[in-house]
Amino acid sequence: MSKSGYIPDNTNIHQSSGTPNLIYNTRDNVFFERNPENIAFKVTSTQLPAMIGGAFVDLFLTKGHMREPHWHPNAWELDVIVSGEAMISIVDPDTKKLHNYHARPGNVVFIPMAWWHWIQPVSEKLHLHLFFNNDQFESAEGSDTLRLTPPKVFEVAYGIDSEKVANAFSTLKESVVIGPPDSNQVHPPLAPKQERPKKENPSQDKISIHINQKRIDY
Repeated sequence: MSKSGYIPDNTNIHQSSGTPNLIYNTRDNVFFERNPENIAFKVTSTQLPAMIGGAFVDLFLTKGHMREPHWHPNAWELDVIVSGEAMISIVDPDTKKLHNYHARPGNVVFIPMAWWHWIQPVSEKLHLHLFFNNDQFESAEGSDTLRLTPPKVFEVAYGIDSEKVANAFSTLKESVVIGPPDSNQVHPPLAPKQERPKKENPSQDKISIHINQKRIDY
């Protein structure tokens, strides 16, 4: 059984096996892609077997998109701003408080294991490096929690109308990861224009007048 999590030495590297592969192109392993400008690449011990105890994600976002609310059950996360500006939001389960951190290049934001969090670009483009202390980190997506929970549960637990819940979450057909889903628009669509009723013969407009009780059409 392979080891995961922190270990104090390189117990998986042996002199007899020679130097393991120590380089990998992140672009060869897409973690998730919403579009070419909103994409994440992942490197774990699957790609670099010698990298026991840590993993890496290269994340690109544009304004109007976001890394959806989620948590990591088996790893903490360290977010490093490479370029652009981000609003990284974290819910502290102990104090029951929401913390919003406006992070810029040179800033790092630490997210403890299993804490609910999300990332939004403040600038037009955002590039982050994400580090995890588990070589096979897990990610539990908020979209999966919402779409897989029966609407009736929300009604019983919170008094929310189950039909409204089902309608609200009806567009969640997949793990969102980087939102919004393709079926949604960043800005809501405009209401359709009301069309005037069509005339029976739009090419002709008739005028009727009455002279001496006789009707004449022009």
